[in-house]
Amino acid sequence: MLSAQERAQVAQVWDLIAGHEAPFGAELLLRLFTVYPSTKTYFKHLGDRPDEVQLLSHGQRVLEAVGVAVRHMDNLRAALSPLADLHAHVLRVDPTNFPLLIQCFQVVLASHLQGEFTVEMQVVWDKFLTGLAVVLTEKYH
Repeated sequence: MLSAQERAQVAQVWDLIAGHEAPFGAELLLRLFTVYPSTKTYFKHLGDRPDEVQLLSHGQRVLEAVGVAVRHMDNLRAALSPLADLHAHVLRVDPTNFPLLIQCFQVVLASHLQGEFTVEMQVVWDKFLTGLAVVLTEKYH
């Protein structure tokens, strides 16, 4: 899926995010819910107007899952199998929502990392996150 250089670039960006999963994740969710309000359907436990604590908590869980993927880039299927089962069989998330999440995450990365999130980094992260989404949706078939 990713070359050695691309894996290094993913890890380089992740090193900038690590330790900031909660605020990055909260901003990701807030952006997702604002730009794509229909995605709130899958977060009913957060209510109609999630507060900061809820966004920080769930945002951290979302980005911790991305962190697992970063640490297990060479074996995403095994590492993300429980999460794929959860999204496909329990939460029944429509797979068309994953590209929306990816887009919002890239906007958050670009807004915070600015010059460090170069066009080349965006290409690599898009490839990585798309691969992650493919693994999460394989259980739907």
